[in-house]
Amino acid sequence: MIIGANREQVIKNIKAAVERGDWNAKVEVGDPELSLDERKELVEAFWQDQASLKGKVNDRIGHLFFAALMRFFTATTKFTGVENLADLPRGGAIITANHFNQFDSLPIKHLASKTHHRLSITIEDTNLKLPGLLCYLMNYVGTIPLVQSPSYVGHEFPNHLREALNDDHWVLIYPEEEMWWNYRKPRKFQRGAYYFAALQNVPIISTFIEIKTSNKLEKGHPDFLKTKYIVHVLPPIYPNTKLSVNENSKWMMERDYQQKVTAYEQVYHRKLDYSFTAWDIAGWRQSTN
Repeated sequence: MIIGANREQVIKNIKAAVERGDWNAKVEVGDPELSLDERKELVEAFWQDQASLKGKVNDRIGHLFFAALMRFFTATTKFTGVENLADLPRGGAIITANHFNQFDSLPIKHLASKTHHRLSITIEDTNLKLPGLLCYLMNYVGTIPLVQSPSYVGHEFPNHLREALNDDHWVLIYPEEEMWWNYRKPRKFQRGAYYFAALQNVPIISTFIEIKTSNKLEKGHPDFLKTKYIVHVLPPIYPNTKLSVNENSKWMMERDYQQKVTAYEQVYHRKLDYSFTAWDIAGWRQSTN
């Protein structure tokens, strides 16, 4: 399923970002644009709503609907390496994945459900203003919005994250930050997920999602083929007690990145090369699949 128009323009934006080496660039067209003050007000209203009766009712409905979407859209999703979680200690964890689709959290939710964990999802603050169904889901499926302000990142966000982890949730954080639609390659990471894992002393559950293409066209999009996923569960990464939080965050980030690169090279049978080719966009009929 393709969400959003202007896929060709998005691909052009991805290509331009690759050529600049800007691995965390925003490439989607038409995303909400808000000032910092507007984003702060939006997130403050979000947390107030979450504490209200209306918010709690909608949260319950949202979780039920999201679970139904998970069952529908991940019915053919395959999982490898789940045995890597066999020795994972009880409690919360931060899970990382490549970010390439508005609903790429569904395979991760499926993985969490398979292991009897609830999933919380860290999102960009402006996602709370996405149109239609996406707006409702972003507000009521256990999301933790992130505002890039020092006070929120330094105090409020860690408190919300700690609360979820203490409730034994897995918290999905995308270290690539921005979504690059159907982009197959792992991108350079931002350090936030690993800093908070080290700060909270919880493991990183490392995953890489492989995107497979089919022979069927996407409805209404003749230039694109349908896709399906294989979730590769990689060895968990634990904070090193001999390192500081800052040192740990850098070490864990580099290890996670290398694991995802290795997974990419193994599943696609090609060395990681950051020059842009049409193949990088899964399902694009200009690519060689």
